[in-house]
Amino acid sequence: MVNVRTALLLSSGFAALFANASAFAQEIAAEAAVTEASAAQDNENQIIVVTAQKREEKILDIPQSVTVVGGDTLERQNATTFEQYANLVPSLSLNETDPGQSRISLRGVNTGGIASTVAVYVDEIPFGSSSGLLNGGVLASDFDTFDVNRLEVLRGPQGTLYGASSLGGLIKFVTNEPKLGVFDARARAGVEFVDEGDVGYNFNAMFNAPLGDKAAFRASGFYRRNGGYIDAVPNQFPNSVFVDLGILDPLGTSKELNNFNDSDVWGGRGSVLFEPNDQLKIRLTAIAQKIETDGLSDVEVEPETYKPLHDDWTQTVIIPESTSVKYRIYNATIDYDLGFATLTSATAFARNKFKSRQDATLPFGMLFNALYGPYSFLLGIPPVTTSPIGVPIDAGFRLKKFTQEVRLASPSNETFEWLAGAYYTKEDGLVTNLIEAVDLNTGNAFTDPFLAQLFTAELGSKYKELAGFANATWHATDRFDITAGGRLSRNKQSAQQDVGGNFSALQFGCPTPDTGCSLPRAESDETVFTYSISPRFEINDQTAVYARVAKGYRPGGPNVIPLGAPEGFPPNYDADTLTSYELGLKADLDSHVSVDLAAFYNDWNDIQVIGVTPAGDDFNANGGTARSMGIEGTISARPVRGLNLSVNGAYIDAELTEDTPPITGGFDGDQLPWTPKFSFSVNADYDWALSSNIQAFVGGSLRYVGKQKGNINNGEFVGPGGDLNDPDNFVFTPQDKIPDYATLNLRAGAEFGHFSLEAFVRNVTNSHGVTSTTSFTNAELGGNAIPGDGILVGFTQPRTFGLTLTAGL
Repeated sequence: MVNVRTALLLSSGFAALFANASAFAQEIAAEAAVTEASAAQDNENQIIVVTAQKREEKILDIPQSVTVVGGDTLERQNATTFEQYANLVPSLSLNETDPGQSRISLRGVNTGGIASTVAVYVDEIPFGSSSGLLNGGVLASDFDTFDVNRLEVLRGPQGTLYGASSLGGLIKFVTNEPKLGVFDARARAGVEFVDEGDVGYNFNAMFNAPLGDKAAFRASGFYRRNGGYIDAVPNQFPNSVFVDLGILDPLGTSKELNNFNDSDVWGGRGSVLFEPNDQLKIRLTAIAQKIETDGLSDVEVEPETYKPLHDDWTQTVIIPESTSVKYRIYNATIDYDLGFATLTSATAFARNKFKSRQDATLPFGMLFNALYGPYSFLLGIPPVTTSPIGVPIDAGFRLKKFTQEVRLASPSNETFEWLAGAYYTKEDGLVTNLIEAVDLNTGNAFTDPFLAQLFTAELGSKYKELAGFANATWHATDRFDITAGGRLSRNKQSAQQDVGGNFSALQFGCPTPDTGCSLPRAESDETVFTYSISPRFEINDQTAVYARVAKGYRPGGPNVIPLGAPEGFPPNYDADTLTSYELGLKADLDSHVSVDLAAFYNDWNDIQVIGVTPAGDDFNANGGTARSMGIEGTISARPVRGLNLSVNGAYIDAELTEDTPPITGGFDGDQLPWTPKFSFSVNADYDWALSSNIQAFVGGSLRYVGKQKGNINNGEFVGPGGDLNDPDNFVFTPQDKIPDYATLNLRAGAEFGHFSLEAFVRNVTNSHGVTSTTSFTNAELGGNAIPGDGILVGFTQPRTFGLTLTAGL
């Protein structure tokens, strides 16, 4: 089973040994804070301007499904993670384990592959890797939203303007620019109490200062401590093989830890804006963020009922686990008004790092103890050590990414608008795995050369892409326009893998463990064309209907071919492409009701899936076709002054329409993973004046997530043949059935002068919503490695109470 947790160990060739438009965006309430994106307003309505098509446009004029959530709304709802954004964004689905480790999908576009189907941008900066070799699909950005102007979410393929890995859509964080001639400062502090868990707290600060008349500087910083709530309790259980032999397994003694899955998130953002004249604008930005987690937020449960095996929030821990995610992003954006067009240059450099220690003692400790440890007598060989052996896996990931985009955009006018540009990116990536042995009596690594490095692997990769794109809008009449665009992209990739350690001879046929070996270099080269066309008709000044046909893609790439690869092992995999057909309606009715509805059909070809060979070598593959179709939308209303209501929801029917290769385990008709057929949320906020200088508010959000299916499970090889394309060589495990759930959030507060005080409760009913599942089943190594034949499940965070105080100039 491959999910967010196990996918972090997967990269072509080695680690699978151990893997088995929104109306809400209109924010029509006059009381809601006006963002810097507002183009115009009156006492009844705000017109929100967004940059979805790389030019400033009113959201009503954009012929595609777009949700915009203002920064003040994010703060009022204390939304700092993708799970919390989901209250506000239709069709957004999550498979989430821990902070910084999430798989996000839109409109059901998800098969559990390594590469992402949703592009993430910060202003003009693309985040994460486009390659299928660098875990981009499970390391979605988890940027802190303090001092963020707005969140833009574009559903459907965005291949024309945003290129690779945006076949499901785009999430864009738009930060606040420095303000010229203004000194401003704001600070925010809060505390949280997790039910039966630790106390969390956060601090945020921002200041804006002019640098003369033509420049300004803006900086923000934050620190957030997320309280833990998972316990590890002493628990002994016998491994099934040792039970058969009448031997109690000493590896089954877990540590005693309380609330060990706490995490720390900190970072900052700095930006300088220069406007020397009316034609030239230069913005320099640096972003830094780090997320450190002391343990994984999984609970051991029964596989059918999801009832915890022990206490409510517990798991077995032999070796403590941890993760670290680090972002460093630098950007220079230059806009120059040439008169006939604006020239924009966006240059960015990013460094992303991920490190984790995962405990593989339960599924694999028996093997190493039988080969080298106290149970080697079972094989008739002398032990290397008489101490019980624990097996940690230290996984690492590093990405250096340079991007350059240059484009020309005509001024907005009532006849014809155009945009054309070029894009270049270069990525250098490295994925590392170290498997060593530790003495469970002391917790220290063994120094014996047989145990110091059981297995090492380094997968270096390079990705280069060059693309040209163009987009134009023709206003045929005052009420009818057509937008069309295209993008031609070409990418080249290469990968080289080096392996070593004692198991390199067994796993890869290396001649000697000391020197290891290098696997054959892998390369790929492909060209993809994407396009979009969107006619739009205004029924009146407040209502428009549109149609959209668009194509997006996710790059293919090379597979590192292991020594002795079985028949059917693919040397590379192709880009998968998705063509979307969409009809939509947007309307503002009397400034009191806003409607955004869309119906869509997605035709997905050559879907990317993950396979694992009988020897434990993983690879990316293409798996036939899939489709998703549905209806989504948002209705928001302001029936009386101060009261803001919104309902958003989606019905999505997403499934495979062909069998995938047998080793990847998918069948025609299987539901695409982590996509509820039905989901909705209801948001309500009421503001009123307590006095001439005190404004109070109360609000709540109810979110319902319907039944889902878990990951598509790899077929388990049972032989007797060696062909990966012969289904008779495999047995198949059906997808997990994920039950529906609902969460309720409440909030209240008051604003008085330069201060505001807020209180909130998340997950009021303490709902146990399932967000991830993992099992470790390996028949050759003794069956299920989790106590009680259970599985590991991630749940929504327990009920959390919080208080926040904000002060500003």
